[in-house]
Amino acid sequence: MRRILLALPVALLALFLAAPAALAASPHFVSASAAFQGSGPNLNVSFKEAGLGNNQTITYLASADATATYACINGGGNHPSAANKETVSGPVSAAGTFTSGKNGSISQTLTLFPPSAGSFACPSGQKPTLAFLSYTMVQIEDTTNMLTESIPGTFSRCLVTGDLATELCPA
Repeated sequence: MRRILLALPVALLALFLAAPAALAASPHFVSASAAFQGSGPNLNVSFKEAGLGNNQTITYLASADATATYACINGGGNHPSAANKETVSGPVSAAGTFTSGKNGSISQTLTLFPPSAGSFACPSGQKPTLAFLSYTMVQIEDTTNMLTESIPGTFSRCLVTGDLATELCPA
């Protein structure tokens, strides 16, 4: 009986000391959002993840499907040929590695950039210009703990104005 009484406080102490470690090992996204960076074409994916434990190094991957329309614009700011444009689509992503602080959380932002115009070229006197951009299927992934958080919605932006916007950007 005496051994049981001595073993019980030791067992309770061990359980008490193990509890914080178990609680710290429950990573989860607290928030995740996406918004255009200023007036440009880049999409900021911001997130907060908690339950990581102190001083944990975590790798993240922000990703989306993107569609960009490039057009040839002349020195006068006009698009001389309606057929002279190119729409490119594909996945875009940005990765980053961050370390949690004493509170076991990470709040950061990764930036997605539009897909490249590739080999799209314009005639002499015109330059390729990004006219319209759309991001869908946006998500942030904690690749260390294999957690993914989707960010609902379509994030679209027309980057030209006036008659060019009417001609090159969906209504």
